[in-house]
Amino acid sequence: MDNKRIIVPLDVPDADAALALASRLDPALCRVKVGKELFVAAGPAVVTRLQDRGFEVFLDLKFHDIPNTVAGACRSAARLGVWMLNVHASGGEAMMRAAREAVNSVARPPILLGVTILTSLADADLALVGFEGNVARNVERLARLSLACGLDGVVCSAQEASLVRKDFVLVTPGIRLESDGAQDQARVVTPVDAVRSGADYLVIGRSITGAPDPVAKLTQIREALEGVMA
Repeated sequence: MDNKRIIVPLDVPDADAALALASRLDPALCRVKVGKELFVAAGPAVVTRLQDRGFEVFLDLKFHDIPNTVAGACRSAARLGVWMLNVHASGGEAMMRAAREAVNSVARPPILLGVTILTSLADADLALVGFEGNVARNVERLARLSLACGLDGVVCSAQEASLVRKDFVLVTPGIRLESDGAQDQARVVTPVDAVRSGADYLVIGRSITGAPDPVAKLTQIREALEGVMA
């Protein structure tokens, strides 16, 4: 199993802040995630600069559009050399198959994930936007569709990880240490419980980036996870 299971989101407004935060991390201990805020502000160049510093990048843009548009976006992302990228599974079968084909067009395809249900959403939120069934049912359905479309894995809460544990990659956001609050997440889990539930990669942000010594916090979490895996 991969010994770099922690993904640290660089949820900052510009390239300088992202590189400053990355300088407090260690690419031997974690990967980093570039999301919408940073990518819109800094563009593909920040991905390249992070890669030049030795970081593998999860490009978290959650593409969701018509198949041709998503295919083009995924192809461009794959050509950047990112380690991982994602699309919304609710975009449907044709869109996900187009994304798979586009990613496969590069020599070293990144890991391609389908986003199931955002961890900020609870059952009541899904009902408001017209989804039938609870969160768990929808996560399971979208995970099955992602697998059928040839994606490498899914993004879901660790609370649903045991429901969709297949022979593919599970990435779980909404990870908090026991001492942290939930903040804007509705479905949160601790790192140890996430791994026990079957998660492969854990997106851990504020617990690490807000620590006085992020590398020390990374090391502490990794040691706890190694104890679970042993």
